[in-house]
Amino acid sequence: MTYALASRAAENEPAGGITGWATDLMDRLGAPGAGLAIALENLFPPLPSEVILPLAGFTAAQGRMSLVAALVWTTVGSVVGALALYGIGALIGRDRIRRLVDRLPLVKLSDLDRTEAWFARHGGKAVFFGRMVPIFRSLISVPAGVERMRMTTFLVYTTLGSLLWNTAFVMAGYELGDNWRTVEEYVGVYSKIVLVLAVLGVLVFLGLRIVKSRRTGREPGTHRAETRDFERDRIF
Repeated sequence: MTYALASRAAENEPAGGITGWATDLMDRLGAPGAGLAIALENLFPPLPSEVILPLAGFTAAQGRMSLVAALVWTTVGSVVGALALYGIGALIGRDRIRRLVDRLPLVKLSDLDRTEAWFARHGGKAVFFGRMVPIFRSLISVPAGVERMRMTTFLVYTTLGSLLWNTAFVMAGYELGDNWRTVEEYVGVYSKIVLVLAVLGVLVFLGLRIVKSRRTGREPGTHRAETRDFERDRIF
């Protein structure tokens, strides 16, 4: 019976695929298996929560774990994964980040200063809402660690954001039953939109920075001033 249900959940997923792997974890460990899968999803973003969470809900609907346990353990897994990434950010540290930014073309330390100031004011909101944005839901924990956000604040916002995200997807899988994969299709579109907007934002930033640097280099007298400095250096 268990094998039949697992095969039904996996549908056409090839052996060893994400669905088969997650199904096997849940069959072996129950709700803690769902939590482990979500913890790993946080550390390895290519593992999609939009597959694991609805699958956990579908598994609960089949009676192989309780719905409450699925919600609790997936949220625990999210928090554990976020804490690991927070630790990575804390190990990297602010000084290393500043040295790295200082070497990057078209990026200034003043950009980092503004980002840090923004994070100091809105870090809690960033962590909370970031937990509900594909791609960034895992990465947001790293700058929180770099900035050494207060641990209690980080845990509260991470737990609340993760609980909302997880509940929405687990309940969707629970209610949709055999059609739980519909969630993956819709979230896939959402993820692509977020990715496109992120790429466009980066391109706009780089484009504006390139234009600004070229205009600065062409200001009247700039070339003459640089020539005088060069000649002075040669003399002295």
